[in-house]
Amino acid sequence: MTGGEERTRAHLTIDGRVQGVWFRAATREAAERLGVTGWVCNLPDGRVEAVLEGEHSRVEEMIQWCRQGPPAARVDEMDVTHEPWQGEFEHFAIRR
Repeated sequence: MTGGEERTRAHLTIDGRVQGVWFRAATREAAERLGVTGWVCNLPDGRVEAVLEGEHSRVEEMIQWCRQGPPAARVDEMDVTHEPWQGEFEHFAIRR
């Protein structure tokens, strides 16, 4: 963490063309670049789910990134739930 900024957590559910387009790998790369921890996974219904933790501004930047995703993705809808920071992650993982 830098600068003592408030930390936060966000739970995302992303719908659209988000599986089979490298969405999870690209999300992990973006999170690592921004210093955000958490995880991302595919859901059986074709959506992607993610939990993001980190400094508020960086989590918000990740949320904006997820609204677009990687070049081959198409995000039709995204639900975001803000939650209290828990500090349970050491890195950002792809869950299977």
